[in-house]
Amino acid sequence: MINKGFEPKIVAFLCNWCSYAAADKAGAAQNTYPPNVNVIRVMCSGRVDPQFVMKAFKDGADGVIILACHLGDCHYKEGNYRAVQRYRMLTRLLDELGIEKERFLFDFVSAGEGDKFVNVLKDMGEKIKKIGPLPKT
Repeated sequence: MINKGFEPKIVAFLCNWCSYAAADKAGAAQNTYPPNVNVIRVMCSGRVDPQFVMKAFKDGADGVIILACHLGDCHYKEGNYRAVQRYRMLTRLLDELGIEKERFLFDFVSAGEGDKFVNVLKDMGEKIKKIGPLPKT
């Protein structure tokens, strides 16, 4: 059931070389993504410190996304592998803190996948709408 009137706040960390370029491609194609997504550009998904994710939730995000280059395509060789490891660690930590795993998403989006970029953000928004707002402590 979708919560009427609830627009989730979503923070998306985008790799400069792939997913941010995909966002640019989506924009050039006039394929818009939801306005409730706050995009944060990072040079590499491997540079997303776990504290960034925790701060996003603490500061009121209902969902957080990390989008990385596909494995083997990282501009910095293995940054996306590091991001995968951090994602796995963070999902366990968030579970211990009582934050549903559906609120945190990791995916691979290359520079040429503008449509996938938009679909990932839209799907995440719909998923969070069904879950509802993150309870404030």
